[in-house]
Order: sequence, then C-alpha cells, then structure tokens
Amino acid sequence: MADNIARVFAAAIAADPARPLLTWYDDATGERTELSGATLANWVAKTANLLVDELALSPGDPAGVLLPPHWQTAAVLLGCWSAGLTVRDEPGAVDVLFVAADRVAEGDAWPAGDRYALALAPFAAPLREVPAGYADYVVEVRTQGDHFTPSTPGGPADADLLAEADARATALGISPGDRLLVDAAVHPDPRDWLLAPLLRGATVVLTGNADRSRLASRADTERTTHTLT
Repeated sequence: MADNIARVFAAAIAADPARPLLTWYDDATGERTELSGATLANWVAKTANLLVDELALSPGDPAGVLLPPHWQTAAVLLGCWSAGLTVRDEPGAVDVLFVAADRVAEGDAWPAGDRYALALAPFAAPLREVPAGYADYVVEVRTQGDHFTPSTPGGPADADLLAEADARATALGISPGDRLLVDAAVHPDPRDWLLAPLLRGATVVLTGNADRSRLASRADTERTTHTLT
C-alpha cells in the first residue's frame, strides 16, 4: 500500500506530464481552467516552498485547510502533503491556515501562526481586498521556487489517508485511466476528488456550483468515462 502522497502524485504525472490532470469548471462564473500534471506540480512545488522556505515549517507540523473543492485547493493540499505537514479541517491550533475568502470569519476562530486567504477567482486572480491578519495566497505563492524535493518518509498521516482513498476508489468504481466527471458539492472530500483518482491514475473534471443540466454535454465534450454525481 502506498504510504507517501508526494510519491503518489509524482507517479500519477510521470508518464505524461502534459496530459490534462485536473480540469475545473465553475458553472456560477463560467470558468474553465485546465491544469496539466506539470502545471499542477508547479503550483504544488511553489506551495511547498512557501511552507518550508518562507515559513520554516517541518514534517508533522499542523496546517488548517478551510477550502472547498477547487484546483487551487488541490495545490494547497498537495503542497502541504509534499512538505510532510499534517492537514486538519476541524478547529484547532495550527502553524499555517489556508481559508477561502468567504470563510474568513470561520478561520478567525482558529489559533494560527500564519494565515492565507484565497479568492478562488477565475484566472487565479488575487483578492480585491485582503482581510486583516491574512496574506493573499496567490500573491505570495507566485514568488516561490518552481521545484521542491518532498520529505522522503512523507507525512505522519499519509499512509492512513491513502488507505482511505484506496477504499473510496474501490467503492466509487474508479479504474486506472478513467477520466472522472465529479460534482464537487456531492463529493467534497479530497479523498474522493483528489487522492482516489491520483491513486488510480485517473484524471478529473471537477465541477463547482454544478448546473446539472450541463453535465451530460460536459461528459461528452470532456470525454469522461465515469461520473461521480
């Protein structure tokens, strides 16, 4: 059983880094963002460098992530796991906190060392107004290095997360080489929309604020093989 999320991610993109790995739709804004494995890996490396080089965090340190399914959420989560951090989604003291702009009030209840807010806007646009006590993730991460060498043993929770994701992949019927159409509201857990597909070598078309009347045509356009809605 895999026990290192960074290695699972690397293996998922190794054969064809240019292949579209994660395609994001937001039916509320009309956004479509397609990331190849190489492009997502660049965002992941920048995030990990922010955590390790800028914040001096170490494997096992806790990170809080209050973000919905989104391509930037994938970058944040994989960056945290590449740095060996322990990701939490329930309130508690953390060394770094990543929060969607519309959840800042919720994030304020978390004791945190450093705080980053995300607009989750089309084209990775920065926040129009940065909340007090927060930095803008998109602005800060862009200045970081493009390459990162992950912690060799992986994070302390990696093995458990991957075992759970493997079980979810089996339960959801995800097969190697699948291209998945995923309704983010129905499958918000990253074990479903991120880790399980990576383990199976599947690619993902992730849809937020899904207009269900568009999903059938989207499945045809994106040539998906399996639908999680």
